[in-house]
Amino acid sequence: SSGINAEWPLRPGDESFGLEKIYRLGQDAACSVAGITSDANVLTYQLRLIAQRYEFKYQESIPVEQLVRNVCDLKQRYTQTGGLRPFGVSLLYMGWDARYGFQLYQSDPSGNYGGWKATCIGNNHSSAVSLLKQEYKEEGVNLKEALHLAVKVLSKTLDINKLTAEKIEVVTLTRSNDRTVIKVLNSDETNKLIAEYETE
Repeated sequence: SSGINAEWPLRPGDESFGLEKIYRLGQDAACSVAGITSDANVLTYQLRLIAQRYEFKYQESIPVEQLVRNVCDLKQRYTQTGGLRPFGVSLLYMGWDARYGFQLYQSDPSGNYGGWKATCIGNNHSSAVSLLKQEYKEEGVNLKEALHLAVKVLSKTLDINKLTAEKIEVVTLTRSNDRTVIKVLNSDETNKLIAEYETE
């Protein structure tokens, strides 16, 4: 198959695309998580509620930064309130809205967030970010170049001997016919990407 396109609205049990670390948040947004999975589940549930309430009220998708800011306010509140512990999870949000187009945000457990052209979270994220700073072209990259760069960064920073489709999850967010398409690359497509990187 060519991938999975999740439908909106989400139904009970639609917690991810069948992946471990990537979650659909709404029609135009998804996120990747690094950290404590149970905390990630709580936050993705909150993100979905925020997105659905906005869509119900305004009949359009929530702007990506507004979605990120709302959940980061919650994360920050947990760092200050007695009897609560901070959420032990970083999130990487990807999305599209009519005002700013494609966007990428990262938030840390304290609730700080920022927009990026390219970034990483999780183990070895500092070496991955430094590699992205060296390799990312300031004028931007197309989807194919971005996928190749992602595979290169993963291959050099993950603590595994050989990249395989079973070890990584790849998702793209594109626009087609005025709709946002969030596509999960299947194992054949992922292995093809890895093979193309290895032959470079």
